[in-house]
Amino acid sequence: MGLVTAAYILKHAEAGGWAVGAFNCNNMEIVQAIIRAAREEQSPVIIQASQGAIKYAGLSYIKALVLEAVRTADVPVALHLDHGTSFEQAVRCIRAGFTSVMIDGSHLSLDENIALTRRVVEVASAAGVSVEAELGRIGGTEDDISVDERDAFFTDPDEARYFVEQTGVDSLAVAIGTAHGLYKGEPKLDFERLKKIKARVPKPLVLHGSSGVPAEAVKEAVSLGIRKVNIDSDIRQAFTSTVREVLAANPHEIDPRKILGPARDAAVEVIREKIRIFGSSGKAREM
Repeated sequence: MGLVTAAYILKHAEAGGWAVGAFNCNNMEIVQAIIRAAREEQSPVIIQASQGAIKYAGLSYIKALVLEAVRTADVPVALHLDHGTSFEQAVRCIRAGFTSVMIDGSHLSLDENIALTRRVVEVASAAGVSVEAELGRIGGTEDDISVDERDAFFTDPDEARYFVEQTGVDSLAVAIGTAHGLYKGEPKLDFERLKKIKARVPKPLVLHGSSGVPAEAVKEAVSLGIRKVNIDSDIRQAFTSTVREVLAANPHEIDPRKILGPARDAAVEVIREKIRIFGSSGKAREM
């Protein structure tokens, strides 16, 4: 089927009232796990690479891995830059063949965030690439980006409407109580705020920091307008926990395939479960 834009998938998600999973990749096995889970569930999927993943694997390697995985996939797949922090980085990913980019100017003032996002939208639109932006700051740590709890703040519904009007983004990541990384307790999402944002913003909304959020809370968020849900830590945890289990049972094992293969299988099951929670299972048949 080849790569599609995130906007294409999100248009169908918006019309159908479900959400698509956006799963972070860090190596070949996780890319394979994402595609296998999507095929088995017949779900569209977004594979996303963060700054840390690009630094670790290299932009060309990530693109090559995803293109090879997509070559035999029979479901819609988008390749997305997660938490891009500069105009230059977004342009590099667009030139490399990414079909979607996120520009994260949430650390800037509202006017500065709008100006940066608008520049990226102008370039991306000309290349047929979709753009996600963020308004409000999500706490926690993801790769090179760390936001202290005292610096995190929720998205203002009126600012969200103004931001989308001024930038023309395809989707908006909102801060309603989630955090990047592993939670120390159970997160409490501000559903009333989400309702107000959805009433003002005619664009698909994105939920970051969703690993560890209870399934029922995610389903509620989807019912209120979330159309893209980011997952990273849950995949990492399943993957690395399985590696530890394999090595504990076989401490002298030196074959990477026998260590990473079971970890890949564990990641597949986590991703399949998330896809079912988001409501996108079987939706590829309708696209």
